Amino acid sequence: MELVLLSIINGLIQGGFFALFAVGLVLIFGVMGVVNFAHGELVMVGAYTIWLVHAQNGLGYIPTLILAILLVTIIGLLMERFLFRPTRNDPLAGLICSIGVLFVLQVAATLVGGEGPSKQVPPPFHGTLVLFDFLRIPYQRLFGLGISALALVALWYFLTRTRFGWALRAVALDRDAAALQGININQISMIAIGVGAALAGLAGGLMAPLTNINPHMGHNVIITAFIVTIVGGVGSLSGAVYAAIIYALFHTFVTVYFGGTVATICGLILMVVVLIVRPAGIMGVRVSE
Repeated sequence: MELVLLSIINGLIQGGFFALFAVGLVLIFGVMGVVNFAHGELVMVGAYTIWLVHAQNGLGYIPTLILAILLVTIIGLLMERFLFRPTRNDPLAGLICSIGVLFVLQVAATLVGGEGPSKQVPPPFHGTLVLFDFLRIPYQRLFGLGISALALVALWYFLTRTRFGWALRAVALDRDAAALQGININQISMIAIGVGAALAGLAGGLMAPLTNINPHMGHNVIITAFIVTIVGGVGSLSGAVYAAIIYALFHTFVTVYFGGTVATICGLILMVVVLIVRPAGIMGVRVSE
């Protein structure tokens, strides 16, 4: 019973991280029409920032987390301005550019951190919450869950209650119609990738004390993001959140009982099954020609 409850809690915590970077990927794709293959590397940059500035140089965790979000956001904005905007009418070119950024960021991380074993960040928040006299949850994991939930609620408020949020949703629905209504597509694209990159940086910063950090950690992140996006429904932000929680719980339980490799394989099988049963995803809408 203890193992089951702990797996559920860990799955929810992991689901928060999955939702952060998957929602960012969905937002960028929905508004800009770009499949950003470098999105996993943005998460990696956030984690590396925590390791370099906090663990190696002693700056406080919270200021470093803010720095990581700002740094990754700047990288995203530069990608939009100099790579994605010039290739807006050629999705394949945008995809190729994102793959180029992927390798550049991996090499940069290797130069900064060097080769060798994965980097470790000591948990900034020590101590454990004890529930029911047998269930122990580290405060670091609770902090990650709380911040992830707050970020997703803030994103929901931004998209549903603000003028720029309405503009983002309008561009995602129909870019040409939005432009005819006077919406600045360039401005909205920068906001979309800025928000998406910020969520990726936040996810990387929150994950840093809980995972192994290396230049290639973005591979697993982008695979997970694609699985969550497809299962939830391409273009559906709410679907990405639901799918992130479902997939995280599924992945956690399979990992506990069968191992991480089997969990990844089963996750891909789950994605295929969902595509067969419901091609549009959990919350996706089939579009008629």
